[in-house]
Amino acid sequence: MRIHREGILVIIVAFLIWLAANILVGLTGEVYFRRFIFLATTPLLILSVRFFRHPNRTIESKPDYVLAPADGKIVAIEETDETEYFGDRRLQVSVFMSVYNVHVNWIPVPGIIKYFKHHNGRFLAAYLPKSSTDNERATTVIQMEDGTEILVRQIAGAVAKRIITYPRDNMKVTQQSELGFIRFGSRVDVFLPIGTEVMVELCDDVTGSQTVIAKLKSAQ
Repeated sequence: MRIHREGILVIIVAFLIWLAANILVGLTGEVYFRRFIFLATTPLLILSVRFFRHPNRTIESKPDYVLAPADGKIVAIEETDETEYFGDRRLQVSVFMSVYNVHVNWIPVPGIIKYFKHHNGRFLAAYLPKSSTDNERATTVIQMEDGTEILVRQIAGAVAKRIITYPRDNMKVTQQSELGFIRFGSRVDVFLPIGTEVMVELCDDVTGSQTVIAKLKSAQ
């Protein structure tokens, strides 16, 4: 298990605050108060380290399949109008990440980045349908070798205040590539061509870069 690069500074600051608080309280000589502060601050430090964990995963290339872009729970499988890029009906599959999930995001299909845009917005609860269009979000479109385009949208949640996306226009990506990182509770939507065979069901738990969430027509 590693610490993700996006969390190194946060963890250093959290550790210094934890250390300073416990040292200062320790100087008072108040034993019970010292124990209280230690028991109150240590879980917060552990949670911050746990949140930024970066698991070591072997990622098998499956170019005819769509891999889960994040760890979490499937909260939406539906046809919807995608108005930002496609301007038509698409099949949306959404993964909700709680604060307990790994928050690294992965590229779900190999290809070339054809479009990227970051949008400022609100911070509604990420599991709500309107979060896909109203919340702070980043949209990335990947064009596969056969011309199929897959849109991935990272969405901030009620407590997520920062979305990081690494790929930019015309960059070549694989299923081993990281899409980015979202700090705290959040969601990732994947927009697929209508008729794509979905391999998961609502409320399924998925693992980013590991779980196959859909089979593309080229695999049929």
